[in-house]
Amino acid sequence: MNITKKRWSDEAWQEAAPVYEAILKLPFLKELAAGTLPREKFEFYIGQDSLYLNDYTRVLAHIASRMTDPELTGTFIAFAANGIAVERELHASYISSAPAEKSPTCLFYTSLLKAACSDDAAVECAAVLPCFWIYLEVGKAIIKKAKLEGNPYAQWISTYADETFEESTDKAIEICNRMAEQASEETRRRMTETFLNASRLEYRFWASAYELEKWEIER
Repeated sequence: MNITKKRWSDEAWQEAAPVYEAILKLPFLKELAAGTLPREKFEFYIGQDSLYLNDYTRVLAHIASRMTDPELTGTFIAFAANGIAVERELHASYISSAPAEKSPTCLFYTSLLKAACSDDAAVECAAVLPCFWIYLEVGKAIIKKAKLEGNPYAQWISTYADETFEESTDKAIEICNRMAEQASEETRRRMTETFLNASRLEYRFWASAYELEKWEIER
């Protein structure tokens, strides 16, 4: 009797589902959807996101360099290029320059991504997936109830609910599933653990922006 193995992405999302549900309840996203989020909090978020994406796109390029399939190499190069495009176009419409240093949460998140670079390529792919998948799901959830007309954050909401972004996310999920199928059980476990931790940091990223997070000990 053949038993169909559960897709890794189904297992990973099930693990991270409570985190995603908590994300949807964040004041940052509720106020963003309503257009009432204080500008200072949004600019803090966008500034830290710019610093995050600088590292994130480098990790995507690093994954591309590890792929033995030329098609997958091209896919991750395209992901990295799109990340740069988002940074230049979307961020430039909200802030003139990035902040000088990363917040504690931003540093923690980018450190997780960089640490995954020394792990199996499948784990590194799992580390970057929440930035695709959670953003897509959040964008889709918000756009259903958001007030877009007159909303100063309408461009941000529309970007992450866009069909093109959904296509990229679907590709990233499928690649992770393919890699998980070929991975050992231990590697698969680390993929799930890394995906969950990165998802937790997605939560903290928005929460920390709402808090205008600072280092407890300044320089």
